Amino acid sequence: MTDVTEVTDVERLRIRKRPSERPVIREIWRHLGFLHWPVAVGAIARLLPPGLEVDTFDGVAYVGIVPFTIPLTRTAFFPGLPLAPAFHEINLRTYVHRAGRDPGVWFFSLDAASRLAVAGARAAYRLPYFHARIRMGEGVANGEKQIEFEARRSSAAVDAHFACRYGPTGEGAPAVHGSLEFFLAERYLLYAWTGRKLRSARVFHHPYPLQPAAVADLDETLTTAAGLPIEKSAPAFVHYAHEVDVQIYRPHR
Repeated sequence: MTDVTEVTDVERLRIRKRPSERPVIREIWRHLGFLHWPVAVGAIARLLPPGLEVDTFDGVAYVGIVPFTIPLTRTAFFPGLPLAPAFHEINLRTYVHRAGRDPGVWFFSLDAASRLAVAGARAAYRLPYFHARIRMGEGVANGEKQIEFEARRSSAAVDAHFACRYGPTGEGAPAVHGSLEFFLAERYLLYAWTGRKLRSARVFHHPYPLQPAAVADLDETLTTAAGLPIEKSAPAFVHYAHEVDVQIYRPHR
C-alpha cells in the first residue's frame, strides 16, 4: 500500500529555520540547475531505506537532477583553512519525510570532481558519493546566461553520465511558500543510510534566488544507473539559482 502521509506547512517552514547548534562546514554553491521529473510514488518507495516515506506535492512524487559548482569549502572552526579545492558536483535526488515530520532529501547518487570531497562525505556523512570527470563552462545564448555541464562517473562498472546546457530565462525571487517551486528547492535536511541505521544532517542558507530556466541537449544515464524509471524526455520543470552561501551541520542518528 502506498503511503500518503501529509507534511504540514508548519513543518516545512520549521525545518527551514537556522539550527541552534554550530555548523561544521561552510560552502558556496553556484550556478545550480534544478531539473525535475514526476515519478510514480511506488517507483521511489521501493528504493528508500526503512523509516523514510515519499514526500509528494498534490499527490505527485518527483526526482531531481541538480548540477552546480562549489568554488569554496571551508571548515567553520578554521574559516581560513580550505577543506577541498573548488570542484563541480551533480546529484540525483528525491524528496522524503519521516511519518509527516522532517521533510528532506534522499540522494540516489552524488558525483563530484574532487576525490577528497568524495572520500570525506562518504566517511563523515555516509552519502553515496562517486568520483566523476566533470567539465563546466559559462556562456551567453539569446542574451541569457547559459551553463554547459558534462559529467561522467569514473567507475567503469556503471555507465553514469550527464550532459546538457541550462540557464535562466526570467527574474529571480524566493519561491512562494506552498508552491511547487518551494517544495522542490527549499530543502534543508538530508538523509543517509549506514546499512543498519538512518542518519540525517541539516543545512542552512537563505532562500534560493530561484529563476525559471530552460535546458537543451540533455543526455543522461544517472537515473538508469539508480534504477529509476524516468522517461528520456525533457524535464517537466527547470529552475536556476545563481548562488547561495551554505552552512552544513554535523550528522545525527
